[in-house]
Amino acid sequence: MSKQESWEDRYAGDGYLFGTQPNDFLAEETARLVPGARALSVADGEGRNGVWLAQQGQDVVSVDFSRNGLAKADALAAQRGVSIETVQADLFHWDWPVGAFDLVVAFFIHPGPQEQPVLLNAMYQALNPGGLLIFEAYAKAQANNEYGGPGDPAHLYSSAILRQALDRAEILLLQEKSIIRRSGRFPGKPADVVRCIAKRAG
Repeated sequence: MSKQESWEDRYAGDGYLFGTQPNDFLAEETARLVPGARALSVADGEGRNGVWLAQQGQDVVSVDFSRNGLAKADALAAQRGVSIETVQADLFHWDWPVGAFDLVVAFFIHPGPQEQPVLLNAMYQALNPGGLLIFEAYAKAQANNEYGGPGDPAHLYSSAILRQALDRAEILLLQEKSIIRRSGRFPGKPADVVRCIAKRAG
């Protein structure tokens, strides 16, 4: 089974695999959101982050490679009385927009170490000058935790990886920390994460 087929299968059920509440870090950064801003939610899955952004007044594009996930994102948006644009695409074969968004958000996307800087650069390039990237993923220390994270530790991140990949950005926040999750698949369980807010120079 391919990676895409695996995710199609995981999103095929009636429920929402990661719930319908936004990523904790994103919700904590509500004050950074500008009403009417154009936002891209990367690997948005079933839409919990993209739909929440639309509820905050953002003009949202939600991209993911799972058709099943995006169908649920559309359904969640309709349920909450907002609209989002959904795009089905493989992030590593997508013709990424350049300079098109005021905000790009991405959470817990874990490609291999050669692909991580490619993805981070694509997200940075998608920003308008002055636009923000809000990013969170599992840190290297997550390899020691029981709940969540890729099976291969090489797919985990560090602050050094982000700093190097985003060397042209103004880094507003960059930290590795241990958290207790409130939303997602393992609420109440610990996780080691790296969080970054980067501003496109401009």
